[in-house]
Amino acid sequence: MTNTNITTFRKNVFDYVNQAVLYGEPVSVSTKHGNAILLSEEDYNSMLETLRLSAVPGMEKSLLEAAEEPLENCLPYDPKEPW
Repeated sequence: MTNTNITTFRKNVFDYVNQAVLYGEPVSVSTKHGNAILLSEEDYNSMLETLRLSAVPGMEKSLLEAAEEPLENCLPYDPKEPW
């Protein structure tokens, strides 16, 4: 994570936004009133989805179990099949 102050951020806002969007690198901006974090929209949406999934009872356990399942035991992917 890159750290900067608000004055430097203001001078280089385009570069910092590109850093977040193109490279997925969060930027911490410090001000005298507190700090703010700049994230890409994609990273922000991914974080929200993770929080939503974590809120579903039993979802974490289910995901961990699925991650341990050997691939040869899984069904092949068919984009024409509904979930």
